Amino acid sequence: MGLLDGLLGNASEVDLQELAEELRPIMGIQEELKLAYKVIRDLFIFTNKRLILIDKQGLTGKKVTYHSIPYKSITHFEVETTGHFDMDAELKIWISGQSEPLVKELKRGTDVVGIQKTIATFAL
Repeated sequence: MGLLDGLLGNASEVDLQELAEELRPIMGIQEELKLAYKVIRDLFIFTNKRLILIDKQGLTGKKVTYHSIPYKSITHFEVETTGHFDMDAELKIWISGQSEPLVKELKRGTDVVGIQKTIATFAL
């Protein structure tokens, strides 16, 4: 069901050992991977120091955006779960110094509670 979940946009946990090699060039000294979720090709990566949002773009996914958010800069966050008619959940993160939140759409079936709990664990 993992491939089908990925195609439908559902988030699944990622093996951190596989991811460690790919992220080694961007990881800080004493920074450790703690948890990662994959939604199709995009990743939500939680380290002991920051949240890294990786957005792979285009057909080949060669163009990649790495958005690093130190936990200390998260002023608050909001998770809106899916409803009967709204198929997608939404994650909003307010970052100090910005008036508008960072918004990420999460497809039905995404572990919204797990993502919210992980942000709470590191940001609070």
